[in-house]
Amino acid sequence: MAPIVASTPGVPYFIPQSSPPPGSALKLSSSTPTLFRPLKVRNVTFQNRIFMAPLCMYSTASSGPAMGCLTPYHVVYLGHPALKGTSLVFIEATAVTPNGRISPNDSGLWDDTQIEGVKRVTEAVHGVGGKLGIQLAHAGRKASTVAPWLGRERGKSVAAMKEVGGWPDDVVGPSAIKWANEGYHTPREMTTEDIKGVVQAFVDAAKRAVAAGVDVIEIHGAHGYLLCSFNSPISNRRTDEYGGSFENRIRLSLEIIKAVRGVIPSGMPLFYRVTSTEWMDGSDLAKQFGSWNVEQSIQFAKLMAPLGVDLLDVSSGGNHELQQIQPHTEYQVKIARQIRKELKKAGHSLLVGAVGMITEAEHAKDIVEGSSAFEQDMTEEEEARKAKELVECPEPSADAVLIGRQLMREPEWVLRVAYRLGVDVQWPVQFGRGKFSRGSRI
Repeated sequence: MAPIVASTPGVPYFIPQSSPPPGSALKLSSSTPTLFRPLKVRNVTFQNRIFMAPLCMYSTASSGPAMGCLTPYHVVYLGHPALKGTSLVFIEATAVTPNGRISPNDSGLWDDTQIEGVKRVTEAVHGVGGKLGIQLAHAGRKASTVAPWLGRERGKSVAAMKEVGGWPDDVVGPSAIKWANEGYHTPREMTTEDIKGVVQAFVDAAKRAVAAGVDVIEIHGAHGYLLCSFNSPISNRRTDEYGGSFENRIRLSLEIIKAVRGVIPSGMPLFYRVTSTEWMDGSDLAKQFGSWNVEQSIQFAKLMAPLGVDLLDVSSGGNHELQQIQPHTEYQVKIARQIRKELKKAGHSLLVGAVGMITEAEHAKDIVEGSSAFEQDMTEEEEARKAKELVECPEPSADAVLIGRQLMREPEWVLRVAYRLGVDVQWPVQFGRGKFSRGSRI
């Protein structure tokens, strides 16, 4: 007898199709929060504005034929948020070269043998109605450290030596500048040939990602990793065409953006994660060399928009141990809002994603609707003025939210948020009996 529920198309096994995908608002009206309105980026439609940020798992083989390959663990880990309504889930920072891994146990896509593992994750995520992204990365001078649970002490990293699969003699960066703590190796300054090789490595990895069936590619340009360290004058002291001026320091990032956009399908979205500020303004290093800040990120965003980047994923920090950062729920959202406002003013259609300490339903809703733009330590007069501005012309802070740790704690977070906002959303077919009712205690 034929199954009474249709199987999900394109998946090589039977799984009942959720139509629409989990996390979709079942009825769209003028009162439906923007958070649960579909977002179309090129040829890809996301059923809501909630994406799962890339989160490193340090859970692949460090050597042998399975080195860097995704495993059944990644199928379970990435499949569950998609099953519970997260519209886009990202595979963690995936190294484009072996020496571009953060740790020996990082995932990679520098070899064709690694395609199959990504395909299995793609099938799982597509099978439950979600979209899959992959973040392509090179760790640069922060490479060859051990997984954080194997030796991190007081927030400091621990360098991985050869005995545990590290590559201390092959850590690279824009300049031979070592972090102050002993948890990192001293990088060697990359040659022009090295730089061209990294561009090609991103291109080759992007082609493999397309072959594996992913829906979105994100280029990792944040947190002190290779592209971020090229952008900053604190970590980039080069005197050639890849150092010195702002235009030279961002050259590598723009070359990679253009090269990757040129080899992926025209309908595939391309994201870029940026360190919007390294939180070094006012430091002695910034006074001596300058630093990367929000104003430069705005300038950078305006340049990448015409090159085919579709969404700027706005993060911050991670490029120097002396950063002065005080995280709170609006610290990166505020920056995302500022960048988005300037992009719109300049006529660019580049979307903006907000990330960092987004844990509550109303906060996520307000970020993409524009009804919350209050900041810490505002005076009563400033709050009154802001309230008037919002009533007259509410301005969203971002077009989507990227959720990390909260989805680790609660893979069903999207369903909980929908319930709290009063939105009736599609649940996975197999979980229908567990759907929240209006009398549920959650």
